[in-house]
Amino acid sequence: MHASPVPSRFPFGQLLPALLATLMALLLALLGTAPAAAQLPVSMPARANNIAAELVAQAPARPGEELTLAILFTPEPRWHGYWLNPGDAGYGMTLEWSLPEGWQAGEPLYPVPERLLISGLMNHVYEGQYAVLVPLRVPASASGIAPLQVEAEWLACTDEICVPESATLTLRVPVAQQGAQDPRFDNWLAAIPPLLDQPARFALGPQALSVAIPLPPSLELADPHLYLATSQLVDYAAPQRFRRAGAWLVAEIPRKGLASDAAQLEGILQLSEGEGLRFTAMPGAVPAGGEPVGTAAGAVAPLWLLLGGALLGGLLLNLMPCVFPILSLKALTLARSGESAGKARAEALAYTAGVVLACLALGGLLLALRAGGTEIGWAFQLQEPGVVVSLLVLAVAITANFAGLYELPSLSITRAGGRSSAFATGLLAAFVATPCTGPFMAAAIGAALLLPPEQALLLFAALGLGLALPFLALGFVPALRRLIPRPGPWMDKFRRVLAVPMGLTALALLWLAWRLGGAEFALGAAGIALAVLAVLALLWGRRHQPAPQLRWAAAASGLAAIVLVVSTARWFEPRASESEAGILAAAPFNETALARARASGQPVFVWFTADWCLTCKVNESVAIEREATRAAFEQAGVVAFRGDWTSRDPAITRFLTDQGAAGVPLYLWYAPGDAGEVLPQVLTPSMLTALAEQG
Repeated sequence: MHASPVPSRFPFGQLLPALLATLMALLLALLGTAPAAAQLPVSMPARANNIAAELVAQAPARPGEELTLAILFTPEPRWHGYWLNPGDAGYGMTLEWSLPEGWQAGEPLYPVPERLLISGLMNHVYEGQYAVLVPLRVPASASGIAPLQVEAEWLACTDEICVPESATLTLRVPVAQQGAQDPRFDNWLAAIPPLLDQPARFALGPQALSVAIPLPPSLELADPHLYLATSQLVDYAAPQRFRRAGAWLVAEIPRKGLASDAAQLEGILQLSEGEGLRFTAMPGAVPAGGEPVGTAAGAVAPLWLLLGGALLGGLLLNLMPCVFPILSLKALTLARSGESAGKARAEALAYTAGVVLACLALGGLLLALRAGGTEIGWAFQLQEPGVVVSLLVLAVAITANFAGLYELPSLSITRAGGRSSAFATGLLAAFVATPCTGPFMAAAIGAALLLPPEQALLLFAALGLGLALPFLALGFVPALRRLIPRPGPWMDKFRRVLAVPMGLTALALLWLAWRLGGAEFALGAAGIALAVLAVLALLWGRRHQPAPQLRWAAAASGLAAIVLVVSTARWFEPRASESEAGILAAAPFNETALARARASGQPVFVWFTADWCLTCKVNESVAIEREATRAAFEQAGVVAFRGDWTSRDPAITRFLTDQGAAGVPLYLWYAPGDAGEVLPQVLTPSMLTALAEQG
């Protein structure tokens, strides 16, 4: 089903000695004069291949969906395999599938190859273990156990000799709605270069091929190289030159003078060793001029511009819906800051330090986990059930404190909070406020995931500074402080009023716990929160009771909390969130389905959301989940996809990263034949209906 490119130059000179030896052994065997030991090399099909192959399924097959298979190749030491286009010598892999009726295998997906230069010939190879992935379409009628078989042929080479190899790979895949996934696929999928959703351009000149690839200016190029799937088009061994021309990366590669009528080019742009992007290029104008790009460094957007975006994004985050639940904490800090100039400045600096430190800690942990191969993005903390339970306990405790059930020293309005209280408030404000991504913030955080660690941490610090800027200004500008009413009895009433939004936050976290782990998990989390609340109430709010009773009540409440945690430990295992049916008919996000929908010529709308993102939920109620939007989409034939990022999803994380986004919300609109448009992160009620009417 898959045809490999015709080899440009097969190494017969390297293969000839092996063929002669094989023929001589066969002749001796026919004459009956060869000793037993001399007959062993004749049985080449019986011996193990120099590159072992294994067929692996990602998970059980689900009817009507796509299953990813992997052909895992494991070369012996000194041996290597070949990419789709092997380069100046060799040939690629061929596959002949035998599948049950209705099953369909797609085109293989290869990881980024390596360059191997021998005697002036450039080869595109894999020298270590690698996996070629094949998407498999499962029919809706599939059931039982599906037998899969593929006849695979490939070339195995060392630097001195090449041997054609083959194998019949078989696999029996159960068909089921659920089942365990092979954990190795996370690394194998991550090794496949993502496909650029915007087309590249190419032009064939008399001396060179020019390819212009749309690339974010912030993306670093450590070792750029272009691998073309089309054979005999360029001089593979010739140096490739790269330059930046605005939003385009242009590669100039010397030609061989063939295939001047090429209608389309496909290939891989290597960014650094093992990392790259797949692209499809169509004939078109290639930008002229630009700055040269070396092989050891890439063009990065000005750091000052990214820092400005992070600062402004953090500042605007104060106005985003996801920050509303912690406005109560900020309001009390504002009220206390009016007591004296020195106290106001001290608390403003302490609050700022807490916010910045929290942003640096979250950003540093994010970078460290991603460097270790974990597929996560911004706001990853709210994808962890244990963190959600901790926040629920904290929200319940603060709600009860505001309601007057007891008093926490750090949130007291009857005593001086001090710098430690302001610092703790800053830590909490950043931790709860940063999950949503606001305007200007998305580009800065997206760039932070691609920049060197020290520059990325500067961006996270700028984000925290922007979030804390209003309170920093309040502490150092007396005119602003004079706008706040003087402390008085009104503050106690105001604190009780603020218990309402904090209580709504606790309810939202309880709902999120249910979405992450189900009803039992949510009930267990609520029980833990209530047990902790009982302990706090007894310790701080019931001091008039006899001390022995207080100790026994506190001990009983603490014991209840411990029993709940230990007995419900299994609840802390995250589960995949189940998408709720909405007004807008949307299919779960799938990159293959998205590509298929775009190829159909229909408009496509994709949105990425999470249950813990208040901005996402506001947008859905205001602009997406509306009867007017549904009617407009049906009239225009719009295909909609919904990506639910409530729980950790490596596929969605990779797609967000490919789009330069570090978190949600993200909204994409693909008009027929267009490369796609990123919509604002705050949608208006008529925005989607207007796009649908335009087609």
